Parts: sequence; C-alpha cells; structure tokens
Amino acid sequence: MTRRKAVLVILHIVVISYAIFARGTLSHYYKEAQNQTGRLTSEEAKTLKSPVPFSKESIARGRAIFARNCTACHGNDGKSEVDVVANATDLTEPKLWRSGTAEGEIFRSIRDGAGDTMPPFKSQLQKEEDLWHLVNFIRSLWPESMRPKLQ
Repeated sequence: MTRRKAVLVILHIVVISYAIFARGTLSHYYKEAQNQTGRLTSEEAKTLKSPVPFSKESIARGRAIFARNCTACHGNDGKSEVDVVANATDLTEPKLWRSGTAEGEIFRSIRDGAGDTMPPFKSQLQKEEDLWHLVNFIRSLWPESMRPKLQ
C-alpha cells in the first residue's frame, strides 16, 4: 500500500469513528435534521406547556383566529363536516386524534402541520401567542369532561 492510500484509509477511519462515537446513533442524526427544519419532534411537543392560560379571553381570541384560518377545512363548529377535505380532523372528538391531544402536540400540529393534508400555519400565524390562543379555542370544543378548567 502506498503512503497516500494509507493516509486516505486512516482519514476515513477517523471520520467514520467521529460520526459514530462523538455524535451518537442514526436516530440522533434524524432528530437533528428535524430540528434544523424548525419542526418540533413528537417528544418535544409533548413537553411543551402553554404560556397562555385557558381563559374565556384566550378562547375568544382563538375563536377569531379559527374563523379566519381553519373553517374552510374544519367547519364553523370544528366537526369537519365540510366537503373540502375528506379527512380533516373532527376537533370536537379528541379521542379520535392521531397526532396527540396534549397542548404542545396540538400546538405542533397547527404550527408544523399534521398528516398528509394539514398544512403548517407558522407562516400565517407568526405570533406564538396566537397559536396558543388557537390551541385553547380548540380545547374548548372538547366534551366538557375533557376540557381543562378555566383560569
């Protein structure tokens, strides 16, 4: 083996070793790639807590945001009985939701999109506070026994 080939082999070993041992597993790389796109991972979303209290004022603000941005697919009442999107989520039945019902998971679904048909709304709703008001409004559509307590 020539000296040049030996140096290249050693260089490859060093690079591969660094990738494996210094940076972790492939799942680490996948998570890092998601974070670089600005999308929340499922684990990150589960830990998010709303800085906006579940209050009548917040729900009213969320209702106005919903009317401007969400009724085309989810309908005025959130039941998704409009013909535009056949598989839009019925927001009044959280037990049927596939992307999670924790407040951070709802935030993630709105901001980053969910499934194949729910687009991300982070460019339309640029204030994070507005996203949280919308989360509170959506949670107000739930059966009363499942809603958070008003603050």
